[in-house]
Amino acid sequence: MKRILVPAALVGLAIYVLAGCAGRKTEPERSSGSSGIASAHGSMGAGLDTSGSPRAGTPASPSIQAQTGGSPTAAAGLRWRLPARWIVQPDRPMRVATYAIAPVRGDSGGAECAVYYFGPHQGGDVDANFQRWTQQFQPATASRRSSRRVSGLEVSLLQVSGTYTAPGGPMMQSQGSKTGWRLLGAIVGGPQGSVFFKLTGPEKTVAMAASSFDELIGSLRRE
Repeated sequence: MKRILVPAALVGLAIYVLAGCAGRKTEPERSSGSSGIASAHGSMGAGLDTSGSPRAGTPASPSIQAQTGGSPTAAAGLRWRLPARWIVQPDRPMRVATYAIAPVRGDSGGAECAVYYFGPHQGGDVDANFQRWTQQFQPATASRRSSRRVSGLEVSLLQVSGTYTAPGGPMMQSQGSKTGWRLLGAIVGGPQGSVFFKLTGPEKTVAMAASSFDELIGSLRRE
């Protein structure tokens, strides 16, 4: 049999090509599913945040966090005006914003207005939220609901007074009874979901802040 001699350079080239093919990885298939806001549990049994306000059953997705972290006066396709002398506080989990209100003379501490947005169809309905907010007062000496329209938006309002149980912590246990407290609440149906406003604090301070709270709600506009 006649032996065929192959040049060494060709042998080396063949080994290089075969090695490259063996080590090449195929590109993974891209998922055809669309990305979006992660679905959270919408029922009222999903849980509460440390102030006793609704939170989604799963942590906020990056898209929600980007929305809530972008501006302390906008969420869910809505924008509002910050009242004078209300101070924007550092970011808090699951909150669009937290506003501090200085105490009036005679009150030992100030009030706080927390704003929440959890994404489309999240956070529970108006009745369930207002019922739970009212039950955070034991006893509640006064409670009143109302509604208004602002720039074509439906706004549900709540006022509660009494002894506030200040729920908080992982098990939402009372952090101590606070007598003579008051709550002003508002739930607004925005283009991208409901926005929750919850102002709590000593009676006199909240009474002083009531007109500013009304101004905030009255300033609501679609972006």
